[in-house]
Amino acid sequence: MKNILVFSGSNSSRSINQKLINFAASQVAGYTINSIKLIDFELPVFSEDIEREKGYSINLKMLMNKIKEADALIISVNEHNSMVSAFFKNVLDWLSRLDRKFLEGKKILLMSTSNGKRGGASALEYTKNSFARFGGEVVESFSFPSFSENFSEEKQSISNELLLLGFMDVLQNFLHQIEQ
Repeated sequence: MKNILVFSGSNSSRSINQKLINFAASQVAGYTINSIKLIDFELPVFSEDIEREKGYSINLKMLMNKIKEADALIISVNEHNSMVSAFFKNVLDWLSRLDRKFLEGKKILLMSTSNGKRGGASALEYTKNSFARFGGEVVESFSFPSFSENFSEEKQSISNELLLLGFMDVLQNFLHQIEQ
């Protein structure tokens, strides 16, 4: 059985990207799902001085092991001011210093959401390009617009029927891709 690691790029306790990830994980059957929160792997702001003086933290190595153990990843990135969040960028900086190709051989479903109509599309595009440099293959992506209007907090589900159908199609295509 394939292992799928799922996480959001957010450090917010009320993250809508975490809610989207939780929903995605709930829709996957027949796979081992390992859901983590990046905030549990505390990392200082990247600095070459820290890297040189202290090396790589146990938290970074534990996170790297989680990624290495996974056959595939489902990630939802948040957007701050039309860019990936500083928190997530910092995580990528540390991971790529430990192993430049830390995503080598990983198939990825990359998602983003925001309360805006673009659904975090700028952060999604930035991350998609970054993941290729780190050896990852984004086989599917999904930008979920206007989160508060299209997601039911009560049901923890996508409430917009058309978006739900689109999401399920993307998810099924991703699952099909990781079987190949």
